[in-house]
Amino acid sequence: MSYTDQTKQAIAQLGADLVGVADTGPLQALKTDPVDLLQHYPRAIAIALRVPTDVFETIDDQPTPIYATAYQASNRILDEIALKAANLLQKQGYRALPVPAAQILDRQNWYGAISHKAVARMAGLGWQGKNLLLITPEFGSRVRLVTLLTDAPLEVDGPIENRCGKCRLCVDACPVDAIHNVNTDSHYANREEALDLQRCAEKVTVEFANLPNIGAPMCGICIKVCPFGRRLKSTQAA
Repeated sequence: MSYTDQTKQAIAQLGADLVGVADTGPLQALKTDPVDLLQHYPRAIAIALRVPTDVFETIDDQPTPIYATAYQASNRILDEIALKAANLLQKQGYRALPVPAAQILDRQNWYGAISHKAVARMAGLGWQGKNLLLITPEFGSRVRLVTLLTDAPLEVDGPIENRCGKCRLCVDACPVDAIHNVNTDSHYANREEALDLQRCAEKVTVEFANLPNIGAPMCGICIKVCPFGRRLKSTQAA
């Protein structure tokens, strides 16, 4: 087993559902905080944790307390996985920096230290959907993400093909008609190309975040309707 496979397996054993590796060279164009965040790290490990499918089935036209709890718990677990993985790499003699899963540093423009979605796309975990979220073949957008930066000599994974096609379920389901129904072969030039970010942000921060027992900006409606997230493998014995 290669060192890269060993590292991925170790992170999976910590609780990750998906693990991929991106070359940070192409990611240099991303907005980061600080601006030199990637300077010492030629690799970025994208880590995904699946949010249970039935959590999204509780959502109708607004986020639910069950979803809010699962959302926040997933972020905490991801931060723990990234922290433990960073320590493993450090013990092997490499630099490793875990970037918090859901930390918003710029609430006016909605930016964190780095775009976990962009890293995960470059690491081959999924593609950028019409809803601007990462869509994985296995779980759709029903995942939460975290990034681990490192100088460990890991083999790089590549982006995968966009499979949204003509599907417009997320477009039709958006409660504020924010999704523009624009597809992309790789990634959008800017977020506004895909959706009206201001309209979406106002809905989740002003209305949804203030719902009882929610307490954070979230929605989940476009995630629920995505057909990739709803394709469940049978658990029945043959």
